Amino acid sequence: MAGRATEGTQYDPRQFDSKMNAILGEEGEETFYTTFDEVCYSFDTMELRSDPLRGIYAYADLPRGIIPFCKGLDVIQQAQSGTGKTATFCSGVLQQPDYTLVQCQALVLAPTRELSQQIEKVMRALGDYLGVKVHACVGGTSVRKDQRILQSGVHVVVGTPGSVLDMLRRQSLRADAIKMFVLDEADEMLSRGFKLLKNLIF
Repeated sequence: MAGRATEGTQYDPRQFDSKMNAILGEEGEETFYTTFDEVCYSFDTMELRSDPLRGIYAYADLPRGIIPFCKGLDVIQQAQSGTGKTATFCSGVLQQPDYTLVQCQALVLAPTRELSQQIEKVMRALGDYLGVKVHACVGGTSVRKDQRILQSGVHVVVGTPGSVLDMLRRQSLRADAIKMFVLDEADEMLSRGFKLLKNLIF
């Protein structure tokens, strides 16, 4: 049963924000926070009802796209938003690099800065135990910082076509070792920026 607030008191959102900032840290690093300590390591041990469990396992259809990635085959993925396409191609991409070679071996292009940064975040999370080095080249960031990071060596580059092309022209990003190329939101990318993509890819 929920407790009642003392009469005459008001909720102050600043107190909540202060507590959450303390939890997340000064840098605003995102973590999963819960007051509950019990952990289950598989869905089967969570004692979920059968219907939600069926819905969860329905997503297992999409990760079939990982296998062709691992075999170096061309893959076209099409699915509704929120079904795990990003995690699928990120998982496939992370299987390929030689992590002893700190050179760009995979290039992922996305239509917007926000999507590029989201992909970078997913790639880092999935590749956390691989020691993968990922960098997003997007507009609105320091060109010098991009150059410094790329020249120090990365395994995967994610970015918008204009920013990636700029780094290639500056020779801060080299394509010699790239063996995997992903075009996210391909229909949108091809409809509005084919000339730029053509210059970048060919």
